Amino acid sequence: MLFLDACAVDAADGAAEMNRMAASGIPFVFIIDAWAERWVVKEFPDAVSEGILWNMEGAGTLGEIHPIGGSFRFNARVVSRETYRRGFDIIHRAQKDGESWLANLTFPSVLDTDLSLERLAECARAPFRLLVPGSLTVFSPERFVSIGEEGRISSFPMKGTIDASLPDAAGKILADEKEKAEHVTIVDLIRNDLGIVARRISVPRFRFITEVKTRGRHLLQVSSEVSGELGPDWRNRTGTILKRLLPAGSVTGAPKKRTGEIIRKAEGYERGWYTGVFGVFDGRSLDSAVMIRFVEKLNDGKLVYKSGGGITIYSDMEAEYAELEAKIYAPSG
Repeated sequence: MLFLDACAVDAADGAAEMNRMAASGIPFVFIIDAWAERWVVKEFPDAVSEGILWNMEGAGTLGEIHPIGGSFRFNARVVSRETYRRGFDIIHRAQKDGESWLANLTFPSVLDTDLSLERLAECARAPFRLLVPGSLTVFSPERFVSIGEEGRISSFPMKGTIDASLPDAAGKILADEKEKAEHVTIVDLIRNDLGIVARRISVPRFRFITEVKTRGRHLLQVSSEVSGELGPDWRNRTGTILKRLLPAGSVTGAPKKRTGEIIRKAEGYERGWYTGVFGVFDGRSLDSAVMIRFVEKLNDGKLVYKSGGGITIYSDMEAEYAELEAKIYAPSG
């Protein structure tokens, strides 16, 4: 992480730099950490020369997907049940006390693989990909916000994952009351967040199914679309808008500020750049993604895959622990 850490600025400076460049129509790439405390904002030529590569739904500097044809090693050593339970219990106690309604609990898992960060980025089948060589790669299924030229802002919170091989998997997850309650909570949070910066908030699509297919894994995930209107002058305040929306609600919880404090205590490690956001302003519009499905390289050379899921008062510890494991997969198709 040394490269990103070295060129990061604080939130105020990062937002101001975004405002300046977007107002002038200068294309840039941005990477923001989990708690929106460290911002990296780079003009396109600088980002490329420094090795930052990206792909947003087929467009970008990270090339087309090259699946791995042969065999490879990809095993993960997840945290123990005891470690997970300690974090889970901290969150559940806070929820019983009414301090949080939804909290996203995550942990790092050490990878044993013969794939490099670069090869993982090349083979990943995902709509949003990022590679910072020697530091991290992301193959995310979840958009954070997109802003069109005319100033329409849309967010796509994703909550709910199920193994697609289960009988009637889509029906099961859509009918699951715990999953529905979790999803409704996060949609409501995102509606409130967008209401801070935009007008005419609506939910054009609610709880629709998307697929994630990888080697050996086929998952269904549940998303919604929440939209609003920023107005024609949005480029002058692009960074300010993002600063007010972060950290991302779908990977934090509700209420966001207090839940963030609880999460930090429960997890007992620093998320760093994981669950932050990255994105691109192309001179006219902006697109961004939540940094989940995330692999980073530690200073000792080990690779770590970070994953997690939403916890509510109705959550079962064993089921949530299984979801932590299920979200660790080799991205090659």
